[in-house]
Amino acid sequence: MPDSAHRKSIAILLFPDVEELDFVGPWEVFAMAKLLGAPLEVFTVGWRDTAITCSKGLKVTADYAFADKPPADLVLIPGGKGTRVLAQDDEFNAEIREYLAAAKWQTSVCTGAALLARAGFLEGRQATTNRGALDFLRAHAPHTYILDQRYVHDGNVVTSAGVSAGIDMSLWLVGLLFGEDMARSTQSHMEYFPEPPYGKPA
Repeated sequence: MPDSAHRKSIAILLFPDVEELDFVGPWEVFAMAKLLGAPLEVFTVGWRDTAITCSKGLKVTADYAFADKPPADLVLIPGGKGTRVLAQDDEFNAEIREYLAAAKWQTSVCTGAALLARAGFLEGRQATTNRGALDFLRAHAPHTYILDQRYVHDGNVVTSAGVSAGIDMSLWLVGLLFGEDMARSTQSHMEYFPEPPYGKPA
């Protein structure tokens, strides 16, 4: 049954050197679902400030600085080069732990899973990350069963593989929270039916 008794607030964390599609893909999914009638609000939270330069040079402005962030039902942590720095930042890990703990759902894309691990949310769980960063996640999550899958759901924690996999995870979350009909309609309106010209790598 969809968990849609009240309007859901979805926070997407941004930080320096965040991978662009890691957050823009999920943003598109949630924003499209809202446009189609799903009772949700989606917003971005910048660490620490609102002005963010992403991994490949895109400059964006987050809706809120971390100090001014609203509460959220679901927090999504993208990946990117910046996760290597934040995984070693004790202040960040303490503050994000508190924010994540107040949310019902804790989610990540790509190497954002390492930040979930550092915050204590992957202990004893199954999880995934970018297939090129499996060892990076293992280093931060020694007690996590790491799978090479598109996305992994374990309790209220959902992790996805790299970059475009965040779109798949977010569509799954829309289906879980608002029903499969909403997820299918969102996918259709996005025209998201991947057929890569060079096929899937081995």
